[in-house]
Amino acid sequence: MFRAMTDQTADIRIPLDHLPADGRFGSGPSKVRVEALRALAETGSAYMGTSHRQKTVKDMVGRARSGLSQLLGLPDGYEVLLGNGGATAFWDVAGFRLVREHSHHAVFGEFSSKFAQAMAEAPHVAMATTVEADPGSHPHVVAVDGADAYALTQNETSTGVCMPVARPAGADPNALVLVDATSAAGGMAVDPVEFDVYYLSPQKALASDGGLWLAACSPRALQRIDDLAGRWAPASLDLLIARDNSVKDQTYNTPALATIFLLVQQVEWILDQGGLAWAESRCREASGVLYDWAEAHELATPFVADPAMRSPVVVTIDLDDRVDATQVCSVLRANGVVDTDSYRKLGRNQIRVATFPAISPDDTRQLASCLDYVVGLLAG
Repeated sequence: MFRAMTDQTADIRIPLDHLPADGRFGSGPSKVRVEALRALAETGSAYMGTSHRQKTVKDMVGRARSGLSQLLGLPDGYEVLLGNGGATAFWDVAGFRLVREHSHHAVFGEFSSKFAQAMAEAPHVAMATTVEADPGSHPHVVAVDGADAYALTQNETSTGVCMPVARPAGADPNALVLVDATSAAGGMAVDPVEFDVYYLSPQKALASDGGLWLAACSPRALQRIDDLAGRWAPASLDLLIARDNSVKDQTYNTPALATIFLLVQQVEWILDQGGLAWAESRCREASGVLYDWAEAHELATPFVADPAMRSPVVVTIDLDDRVDATQVCSVLRANGVVDTDSYRKLGRNQIRVATFPAISPDDTRQLASCLDYVVGLLAG
C-alpha cells in the first residue's frame, strides 16, 4: 500500500552530487538545448517579428527542409513538406490526401490508437482496420487485402515501445506506408525505402516546440496527393496546398518562427555531431543506463519486457507497490528534476523518462543516482 504524502517526504532534499546538470527529462515538450535558445536570442531583431513570406524566414524553412532530408538520408525525388497543427493535425491531413479508401493501423498505445480512430470516424474513408497489441508490446503488421495505406508508429511515446519500420510483406505495391515518427525522428535510425510518409512534430527528439508538422514524402506519396486532388479538403489540411508552399520554403499560414529556428538548431547540431547514427547511439547509451538500473533494482522493472521492443528515446519503468511513483516524481520535481511522470491514461505505478539526443547520458546517470536515493528513502 502506498504511503500518504507527508511533509517529510515533500521536503526530501537529494544530495547535490546526485543531481543532473540539467533536470529536464520530459517526453514532450522536451528539453531544448540552452545553446539553441541563446542562438535564437542572439538574432535580436533580425528574425523574430519578421514576415514569414520574406527571405529571412524562408531561408530558415529551407534549412529545416534540407537538414531533415540530409538527416534522414532521403533519396532523390522525396520532398519534406510542412504545415501548422502538429502531428495530431496530420492525421486529418492524411485522411484527405493520402488514404484513398482503406487504412490499416498498428495500434499499441495512445497515439497509434488516435490515428486509427480519426480514420474510422472520417466519412470520406471507407474503412479503417487495426491490428492491436497490449501496451508494453507492439503488433506484427501483415498485408491486408484492399489496404491502400498502412499506419505505423516507430515509437509509442505513451508506452516506451518501439517497432521496426518496414513495408508489410505481400502488401499491394501501390499501398503507402505512413509512419508516425514524432518521438523517433532524430533519435532512431530509419530506412527511407521502407516508408512513403515519415511525419512528425518537432517538440520531442528534435528539441523544438509544438504546433508544426513535417512530413518526408516519397514519390509514391506525392503521386497519391495528386491522385486525390478531387477530394475536398479544408485549405489548412490540404497537402496539395502544403506541397505548393513547402517547395517555396514557406507554409500556407503563419508558422511559429521560434519553432522553426529551434528545429534547425537541433537538426544541424545532430548533423555536426555525426548524424543519425551518432544520435541513436547517444540515445541508446542514455536509455541503457535506466534500463540497467531498473533491471538491477529490486523495486523497479522495465515496463517493456522484450528488450528488442524497448525504446531508446522514451524509457518506462514500473515501480513496486511499496513505492508510489507519484511521490517519487514529486520529490524529483522539488529538487529540479522534472517531467518524469508516467503517461496519464496508462494508469500504472510508473515513471517515464525521455532520453532524446539533447539529453546528456551523464545527466541520465545522475538521474539513476537520484532514483536510487529517492526510491530507497520512500521504501523505508
